[in-house]
Amino acid sequence: MINQDYLQATIEDMVQAGRGILAADESEPTIAKRFKAIDLASTEENRRAYRSLLLSTPGLGEYISGVILFEETLTQKTDDGRLFPALAWGQKIVPGIKVDKGNIQLALHPGDLVTQGLDGLAQRLQTYRDQGGRFAKWREIYAISERVPSTSGIAANAEMLARYAAVCQSEGLVPIVEPEVLMDGDHSIERCAEVTEAVLHAVFHALCRHHVVLEHLLLKPNMVVAGKEQPESSPEAVAAITLKVLRRTVPAAVPGINFLSGGLIPVQATANLNALNRCDRPSPWRLGFSYGRALQQPVLLAWGGKPENIQAAQQVLLKRARLNSLAMRGGYAPEMEND
Repeated sequence: MINQDYLQATIEDMVQAGRGILAADESEPTIAKRFKAIDLASTEENRRAYRSLLLSTPGLGEYISGVILFEETLTQKTDDGRLFPALAWGQKIVPGIKVDKGNIQLALHPGDLVTQGLDGLAQRLQTYRDQGGRFAKWREIYAISERVPSTSGIAANAEMLARYAAVCQSEGLVPIVEPEVLMDGDHSIERCAEVTEAVLHAVFHALCRHHVVLEHLLLKPNMVVAGKEQPESSPEAVAAITLKVLRRTVPAAVPGINFLSGGLIPVQATANLNALNRCDRPSPWRLGFSYGRALQQPVLLAWGGKPENIQAAQQVLLKRARLNSLAMRGGYAPEMEND
């Protein structure tokens, strides 16, 4: 049996005031798309150079408590020979690993997806732990239409998340549970709330069935927003309806909720997080961020794959991390974008 004190220590290292999580776990096809936007080939060396840029940013640990890595990153090194997990922990940034294997269509349920990767997970986690990983992440995604997600689709995805989380805790890694209701489509914010509430209810019922310790996991949900084809809601509206859903579904035992940015642009993601932390009624969880694109997109544009741009790109990353840190305290203001 894994010592619960070990899991608790990881939670305490990650769930801290003003410090969020950097999601740098893009698969090879995904990072290839990001690099294509800056006319850069997705070679192993370019991926290594980019992730070295991120993790070696001076002062990043002031605002970032954890980093989600892709599998190949665990064994990559800086130019001076330091392994990336050790580089991250040098700034007290806890290294973690994405462990799911992507999604496929759920059989006999058109439109519903389910994520693969449970086979051999325990053995993989043992390897990742030996390589320095202290937490893991698994993502299930839910599209919205008139027919989906179906009741069966919601149940199947909840079961996968719960089984993954149970294996993680049994192997000594804190699980990040990521049920993402997608922004794609023309659905209303009310429809997103309806689906998100159903998804979270199912997820936490499944976690309890599998005896997952809620105090030793983190939730990475979507914010409740209207579909991309609808007008953008104000940060205050997003915060109000998101908190309403979370209070109905997420037990107070969960120590932290780190929102994903999904399809939100960086400024939207920061403004929404700020509004969530400025609500009058206190939340039982620490509300933070686990952003990928919303932290990295400006960094990629500043870097452009050129070594001479590394310092400028790191300053861009530090700025976005700092602004989201302020948003975790409800202290962000839009004019700060011009600083």
